[in-house]
Amino acid sequence: MTAKGAISKSHPARARAQTAMAKTEYVIEPGKQEITITRSFDAPRELVFKAFTDPKLVAQWFGPRQYSTTVDKMDVRPGGLWRFVQRDENGNEFAFHGVHHDVVAPERIVATFEFEGVPGHVLLQTVTFEPLGEKTTLVEHLVYQSVADRDGMVASGMQEGSDESMDRLAEILAELLKVRPAR
Repeated sequence: MTAKGAISKSHPARARAQTAMAKTEYVIEPGKQEITITRSFDAPRELVFKAFTDPKLVAQWFGPRQYSTTVDKMDVRPGGLWRFVQRDENGNEFAFHGVHHDVVAPERIVATFEFEGVPGHVLLQTVTFEPLGEKTTLVEHLVYQSVADRDGMVASGMQEGSDESMDRLAEILAELLKVRPAR
């Protein structure tokens, strides 16, 4: 199954807002324990990479809008730990953590990803930043421990959360480009 930028039918206003933005594409094939997510951004790859590795920027785009995100740890080097905590309006917390295995600026980040609410279900995430002139194509390849883990993540609503994160990232990049000095 290939899905392109799923738009929630229960949120028509959000659906209208998303149609003006680039779409996030998903490759989710039955029986495979992986997902590939692709999104193009109107920003150079160095800036997109920075948005993935600067804790102040990550806190502004990671996760759905209804949550605030705090970067608890972010050591962007092989062996470095990361941990993000999301909070809803009622104070409920949802935390994620992992270990960076490979970091090649501004080309690639390889890290583990685990939702602390369901421990023991670790995935390996490889994010590549492909330059296209002053644009960047971001490709996330997620490999789960099993098809059941992958299917559980899909059923949890991860695609909607990912769409929102990617939209928020595009907004942050646009703001950064406005204040960026001309070359």
